[in-house]
Amino acid sequence: MNHSRTNDSLNFLRAWASNPGRLGALAPSGPALARLITSEIDTSTGPVLELGPGTGVFTQALLARGLREHDLTLIEFGSDFAALLQVRFPAARVLWADASQLARYRLFEGALLGAVVSGLPLLNMGPRKIMAILSGAFGYLRPRGAFYQFTYGPRCPVPRPILDRLGLKATFVGCTLRNLPPASVYRISARPMALAGPAAASAAAE
Repeated sequence: MNHSRTNDSLNFLRAWASNPGRLGALAPSGPALARLITSEIDTSTGPVLELGPGTGVFTQALLARGLREHDLTLIEFGSDFAALLQVRFPAARVLWADASQLARYRLFEGALLGAVVSGLPLLNMGPRKIMAILSGAFGYLRPRGAFYQFTYGPRCPVPRPILDRLGLKATFVGCTLRNLPPASVYRISARPMALAGPAAASAAAE
């Protein structure tokens, strides 16, 4: 492990010790998970919103996929991590904010984003907060944009009732054993009926 990753691990451990519920792990995600969660994103995706970037492991993977730093918006609730991200990615838009308040921030004019990459520990959150995060994120996504979420659990961390209520579906992208602990990635997107709009849904119901 290089010096930078050692420092990142220590930063993560300190953050976990001060607030265990805010972080889903004792160490930053590894390169294998970063490559997996960004594997469907490229230069054609457009602007990307990252939630809970921590030390910027996924952010660095997005840049390696060809995205421009100034097309990235990073939402981090931990002040220490937010300050670190501003130093590491000076051209990105870094905001110290709560991801569950996305709908109130008015970050973008209209549905601009091609993807959302989430490093948030959804398994530590209640249904109401998960709904607020997803509904806020999808308010900024293009009609066929996707929300990418990783988990250490055996299934998608967004419960089926929440997906149903928001008109979303979860698709398994893959898993990696080369992360500690092993992790899986899901792509969450709008269901075809939701993309078609209320009129089509009404017609189908008749």
